[in-house]
Amino acid sequence: MPPILIAVILLGLGFSFLNGVHDSSNVVAMMISSRAFSPQVALGVTAISEFAGPFIFGVAVATTIGNDVVTSKAINMGILLVALVSAILWDLLTWYLGLPSSSSHALIGGLIGTTVIGAGWRALQLQGLVKTLVALFTSPIIGFIFGFIFLRIILWLSWKATPRINGFFKHSQIVTGITLALSHSANDAEKTMGVITLALVTSGYLKVFVVPFWVIVICACAISLGVATGGWRLIRTLGGKIFRIRPIDGFTSQLASAIIIIGASLLGGPVSTTQVVSTTIMGTGTAERANKVRWGVAEEIAMAWLLTIPATALFAAGLYWVLIRII
Repeated sequence: MPPILIAVILLGLGFSFLNGVHDSSNVVAMMISSRAFSPQVALGVTAISEFAGPFIFGVAVATTIGNDVVTSKAINMGILLVALVSAILWDLLTWYLGLPSSSSHALIGGLIGTTVIGAGWRALQLQGLVKTLVALFTSPIIGFIFGFIFLRIILWLSWKATPRINGFFKHSQIVTGITLALSHSANDAEKTMGVITLALVTSGYLKVFVVPFWVIVICACAISLGVATGGWRLIRTLGGKIFRIRPIDGFTSQLASAIIIIGASLLGGPVSTTQVVSTTIMGTGTAERANKVRWGVAEEIAMAWLLTIPATALFAAGLYWVLIRII
């Protein structure tokens, strides 16, 4: 392998690891905040599930990111390298600030920005790009609606129940939590798989776009390791600052989020787990009482979502423009 291809693979794994710290740690926020499980148990179980996700649900999202967004013959390795660098830098910045922004948005923004500057608008595949953007921007709305509806249904079904039902919701989170972790890696880890496989095709290492087994393994390992490391500042944001999470809230949010993300993964639609989880939490809180949700925190999260794609696209485009003139 040429050095630049190795560099892209290593950067991809670094992005996947940061994605684990930055995004998938949000998967355990409800379990920890509702006191269903200790942080150590929640992170450990989630990390194992994250590794298994891509092997269970396939690589449809990887195909969308790597084969349907940009034309492999029109781009070069420098474009992919700078796209990953910009996404990593954005993740580090938002992690430092404690903002649950979207790693998925950062990667897509970086890829769009570098491709436009390095290869022109024609290198973007409109159909795949529209599919990606629709999935990214509609999933949070669906998450809010699902969270709201699911909690109303669950409250209606359990309105005559005794307080002992809290034990059921508490312990059931091991099932919903594992399912959510499986769905997360089946969507987020595959984004890195798509970029790495695209690099293999662009460099001529692969003749056609087929995700190699070893790429699935290393990306699953990277995101799983990131989850095991934890993301405590982001867990506190999602788990405590939006509103005080109870076992029923954690159960409902995880169930709604897992259904949305699994559905998107099977259809090849890349979504942001951070967005989906955040909005399902908001939906469950609103289903009980609208003023229960701290909307100021919700506005901060929404602002980060709106800024991520244009900010990373502009940053990546500027970085690539500078590098091609230096080199």
